[in-house]
Formats: sequence, structure tokens, C-alpha cells
Amino acid sequence: MNSTTVDDPIVRFSNVALGYGDFTVLQDIDLEVRKGQVVAMMGGSGSGKTTLLRATTGQITAQAGTIQVFGSNIAQARGEKLRELRQRMGVLFQQGALFTDLNVFENVAFPLREHTQVSEGQIVERVLDKLDAVGLRAAAHLKISEISGGMARRVALARAVVLEPELVLYDEPFAGLDPISMGITAQLIRDLTDRLDCASVLITHDVAESFAIADQVYMVGQGKLIASGTPATLADSQDPYVRQFLDGQPDGPIAFHYPTTPAFTKWLGQHGKRS
Repeated sequence: MNSTTVDDPIVRFSNVALGYGDFTVLQDIDLEVRKGQVVAMMGGSGSGKTTLLRATTGQITAQAGTIQVFGSNIAQARGEKLRELRQRMGVLFQQGALFTDLNVFENVAFPLREHTQVSEGQIVERVLDKLDAVGLRAAAHLKISEISGGMARRVALARAVVLEPELVLYDEPFAGLDPISMGITAQLIRDLTDRLDCASVLITHDVAESFAIADQVYMVGQGKLIASGTPATLADSQDPYVRQFLDGQPDGPIAFHYPTTPAFTKWLGQHGKRS
């Protein structure tokens, strides 16, 4: 049963702190993702972007605050309930995670065979429809080794949306792509979001591609939410962190050194060193 109404966010973080063990990566995070939106969660390497994704899917539990997904507190979801919530999500992993022993068609068909009881005819129809949406209908018969890296990312995208999820999470969708493939992938994310009327979340540090398609941007760094707003609003921001990130400046508030943590201090003590 869907516990959300039309006006409710699909994802809502309320005063959330996230981390691992004694180390808090992010704190005081408030954000919302709504149906039909492309939302970019941006920040530098190690800023906590992927931690946000893991929290959304229930892989880690918030240290403080509440994370609601489809109107349910994800921290309280267990077993079948958590499985049901995750089935309403699609995830595009950074490396694509395609099965190299299956051809393009069977890679996209895998979620349908695994999670549904639809007929073979329906599988063919749905898979070819999604492959057509990413421009690869005529590549259905090819092996993964016979397609380019950019094409493989599009196959992974088709697989992520073949069950027509209500929420799609993209982990660094533009990583390792050439400029043309980056532009194609960005437009596909926007088009599929509009076509499926789903919510899409990009975990990314690619400014140009994300700003071209996003409705809302959240920027994290220094252990907190630095800024949020539309791409146009952030592009006009004079905040030093935002400007350093958007302009790619080597000097600014983003620290070069990884922060000292309790775990590191403990490790250092065990190795007989002094900080």
C-alpha cells in the first residue's frame, strides 16, 4: 500500500546525521525529492554523496534524524517491508554492474525475470521498449564485450528503469564517459524521468551535465549541507565553497587533507605514533 499522497516528497531527510561507527560524515541534512524531479546531490570526492545514496536505500541507518522514503521511515523497515520499498527504486551503479556473460537484451530483462511473473512476450516488449528509449533497440543481440563504455552505461540505464520504478538513484552516472556520451546520458536521465514521471537522484560531481537537467541541487561538503537551490540560483551564488566547487578552484574552503577521525586517532595510538 502506498502511504504517500500526491503532494508528499518521495524522499525526505529531516535533520539527518550520517556516518560510520564513531565518525559522522554529514550532519543537519534536510532535503526533499519529489515526483517528476531530477535532483542532483553534489560535492567533491569524500564529501558524503554516496553516503546519502546508501542511506536512501536503507544500506546504512541515520545516526540522528529521520529518513522517509515513500512515506515510510526507512530505519524501521525490515525484511519484506524493506524489500518492497527497494523494489520501487531503481539504481544505476557507477560501474554499470552488467553481467558480462549475458547479452544486452538479457541484461535488461534480468530484473523482470527475477522480480515479476510476466510472460516472455511481455518481457520482449518491455525490454525492447526500454532499449529503444536509450537508443539501443538494435543492439539487443550484442554481447557486452561488443559495445562501448558509453553504450554499456545506457544498457545499465535501461535495466535500472525496466521495472518502471518511482525513484531512480544514479551513482556517478557520468564517470568515465566521453563528452558526447555524457551529454547523451544526461538527456536520457531527463527524458526517462519525464516519461516515467518518477523521481531521479544524481550522485555526482559533474557540474555542467547536472545543471543542464536538474530541477534542484543539494551541495554537500565540510560535513554538512553547504547550499541548495535551482541550478540558476547556485550558479549566481557568491558562497566561497560553492564558487570553489563550481569554478574548480584549487584554493578555498574545501580542505586538501582528509579530516582526523576517532578511528584514525585510535589506529595511530596502536601503532605507537604521535600526531
